[in-house]
Amino acid sequence: MAEPKAQAQDEERYGVLLYYKYIEIPDLDELVAFYESNCNSLGLLGRVRLSPNGVNVTVGGKLSLLEKHVAAVRSNSLFEGTDFKLAACDRPLNDKVAEECGFNALSIRVVKELVTLSSHPLLKSPEISNAGIHLSAVEFHSALQSAGQGQFSEKDSPAYNGGLVLLDARNLYETRIGKFNAPNVETLDPGIRQYSDLPSWIDDNSEQLKGKRVLMYCTGGIRCEMASAYIRSKGSGFENVFQIEGALYVCELCLKHGKGVESVASNGNGKTQAEASVVELKTVLSDTKLSSQLAWSHDNRSPRKLRILCLHGFRQNASSFKGRTASLAKKLKNIAELVFVDAPHELPYIYQPCFTGSHGDCTSPSLHQIRPPLTENCKKKFAWLVAPDFSGTSGADWKIADGPFDPFQYQQQTGGFDVSLAYLKAVFSQEGPFDGILGFSQGAAMAALVSAQLERLKGEMDFRFVILCSGFALKLSEFEHQSINCPSLHIFGSDHGEDRQIANQASRDLASLFDDGCCGIIEHDSGHIIPTRSPYIDEIKNFLQRFL
Repeated sequence: MAEPKAQAQDEERYGVLLYYKYIEIPDLDELVAFYESNCNSLGLLGRVRLSPNGVNVTVGGKLSLLEKHVAAVRSNSLFEGTDFKLAACDRPLNDKVAEECGFNALSIRVVKELVTLSSHPLLKSPEISNAGIHLSAVEFHSALQSAGQGQFSEKDSPAYNGGLVLLDARNLYETRIGKFNAPNVETLDPGIRQYSDLPSWIDDNSEQLKGKRVLMYCTGGIRCEMASAYIRSKGSGFENVFQIEGALYVCELCLKHGKGVESVASNGNGKTQAEASVVELKTVLSDTKLSSQLAWSHDNRSPRKLRILCLHGFRQNASSFKGRTASLAKKLKNIAELVFVDAPHELPYIYQPCFTGSHGDCTSPSLHQIRPPLTENCKKKFAWLVAPDFSGTSGADWKIADGPFDPFQYQQQTGGFDVSLAYLKAVFSQEGPFDGILGFSQGAAMAALVSAQLERLKGEMDFRFVILCSGFALKLSEFEHQSINCPSLHIFGSDHGEDRQIANQASRDLASLFDDGCCGIIEHDSGHIIPTRSPYIDEIKNFLQRFL
């Protein structure tokens, strides 16, 4: 009776599947239909990205059903030789954990590129067929041990001059997990904020790569594919580029307590490699030289506070926004400093006319107008974006509103971006540096517009993340390009929340413009505010901790 019970338990086990394949897709619509049908029928959740030149998939679900998905994919000749990384894991503890991990829904999307090497529109992506040579974990380790003197054939090294460098293709916050350090091997850490910064770094540091064997590693392999192809595209002296393939890493604590990685990864020959992968991994880890040569180093410097530039909403100012975020600032005081500035567009004072009659009503047209408040009792109001016909303050203290309050007026405020951008450049120059930008409502729309131009603004406005609260997207050219590659946290009211200013869908539309791999979402049940009670504040802190 034990066997059926064990089998039932195995069928209920969960797992995560990752794989990618660069290949020309003859019928993209047909492949989209396959993923929609197969993943939905198997109850798989996660992310599927398809482009004319391949697929990139990260999905989770029951282990037995993930194996069925692998079998269905492998039956398509397009996926011959694909490395399916399937790992057993526990089921998410709750819906919150599932959402944080990206496994609360199925997202299937057609994109221009599986990996955006550069956001510059004039930089053409390299031919992926020219990507680097794949090395197993053992081969990668042997190359580091030999420090550039072994286990490469002459045909792989036409321009080799005896040097070897190790190149980390991850971004800044990913490298803080740890890095490979090997004696007698130069380790190059570009220290990039996002993957699209890597080509510029390669261009600026090409002399450190030319004529050498370049060993690359990243988080999953797909980014190494494009980056290695870019290096090799530089021609003579850049041919010898290699990348690690399928390596498993077990931390020291897991080894100490006997908790190895349980993998059921599949190779291109259709065989399950649970035993083979673990054996290969143990072979590498059992090498006494590995602990010293491939030690993961950690930065033990005491962290400084993050500096975050805060952009207020429409018809607000720095003072009022600072007051509204006092609770947030207090709860983040140990990890972040919030800096507030007024937007550059000063707005006239607006009031709604009210007419009172003999019966005290406000409807009779034959009644007199109530005078506006005294100006000295009012603080100036500002905006980041204004109506296209906005001409600034007219000199008059007060202006009668054109009509009743329009909750969708933010959709018409599409002018003044260039003035606000120039103003923010000056703020960064005079009051920077800043690690990130926090925007609220229209301030969030402004921050999103700026992050969409992050590559072009490099050197003038350098920041590592944005927090967009009750944000929305505008129909502007800055949002018409590919996904925005800037780490982002989107905070907005749920469908059943009390935010009557910005609809849930408007904020979701903004979030969809950002790269899924570095985009987080917090939905709350409050109004047009930034929530600071638990669990929301904990999620905000968790996001910020990544950048400390």
